[in-house]
Amino acid sequence: MRDHERGDDGNGGRHDDVAAGTPAGRGPAEMIRSEERLSVEREAHEAGRVRLRKKVVAKPFETTVERRVEKADIERVPPLPEDAGEVITLDDGSLSIPVLEEEIVVTKRVVVRERLIVRKSTAYESVDLPELRREEIEITADESVADRVTDG
Repeated sequence: MRDHERGDDGNGGRHDDVAAGTPAGRGPAEMIRSEERLSVEREAHEAGRVRLRKKVVAKPFETTVERRVEKADIERVPPLPEDAGEVITLDDGSLSIPVLEEEIVVTKRVVVRERLIVRKSTAYESVDLPELRREEIEITADESVADRVTDG
């Protein structure tokens, strides 16, 4: 019989068999058992980003504003005795009278409306860890030597 036989335990794991009876003078047969140990560490990594982006939205703005407008009404009346005739007469013989109106001037300026504050917070959540595997040793002996085998 061979000293080491490796095979499958039927559950997807590996098993090693060591035959108990070694030839004279070779010493005891040995097998090493090992298991996985869990070491948990936390590492910070970027899970994503929060982006703030501002855009300008133009909304139609309609309002009515009053303005003053001068109009000229013409009335024909006989001249007064104090009229000195100081009317400006243009080359074509017409009179020049200034007519005024108000012009609407709209001034726009940017004002701060609000401030956005982004705060980060830390929360803890439960995470399922993977399974840990360990090797187990099954001891079997032939019936003829079973009474001479002890598991220390």
